[in-house]
Amino acid sequence: MIFDTHAHYDDEQFDIDREELLSSMKDAGISRIVDVGASIATTKKALELAHRYDFMYAAVGVHPSEVEELNDSSIELLKNLSMDEKCVAIGEIGLDYHWPEPSPELQKVWFKEQLGLARERNLPVIIHSRDAAFDTVEIMREEHAEDIGGVVHCFSYSREVARQCLDMGFYIGVGGVLTFKNARKLVEVVEDTPMDRILLETDCPYLAPEPYRGKRNSSLYLPYVVQKMAELKGITTEEVIRITEENARKMYRL
Repeated sequence: MIFDTHAHYDDEQFDIDREELLSSMKDAGISRIVDVGASIATTKKALELAHRYDFMYAAVGVHPSEVEELNDSSIELLKNLSMDEKCVAIGEIGLDYHWPEPSPELQKVWFKEQLGLARERNLPVIIHSRDAAFDTVEIMREEHAEDIGGVVHCFSYSREVARQCLDMGFYIGVGGVLTFKNARKLVEVVEDTPMDRILLETDCPYLAPEPYRGKRNSSLYLPYVVQKMAELKGITTEEVIRITEENARKMYRL
């Protein structure tokens, strides 16, 4: 069954039908979902969902766009939240230079702090990196992220950058973008990356695959990503599902 390694069912876009949608997952072939925190508030919601549904888990962390809310006491709060039995990772954390704020320097400080939290808690990290490839890889090297492990989610860089992440033992997170007509870079990364280093993800409600591009995404659309990946790798959809589920279980230690 399909393992969605990165979702945001805490998002308000799911307020109208969250329970109905999540209750349909197992019958649709979705075995597990990790709901990923992006702020203190959404981290708490992710944990609430993980306790409500036996097939869901949570990641605890603050997205680079939200790091202005962080301070020493909130890091301590994240540490306490990460001790929850349903927490399987620290994330999503990282760097996002697409917008001018928060400043890159502030983002770097809290990226390093949250990597340190992951090291202390012995949990993998979910790294968000947008328009910040050089600094992301540099910090991963400086902080010896290879000792922590995790995934660079929604991977958007070249295969050369992917190789640097793979060399540190990281997984590559792949979702709906793979089906886009302008996804040449990601297609090359998937072709170049061994299957045992790839994770399936949605990042829902964002980044729905073709033919639903622009609409609200959900785990129910992952078969479109599976189909495209199977074509690129020259294997069956069943193999893609089996291998990526094994990868996810291994990374999240389930």
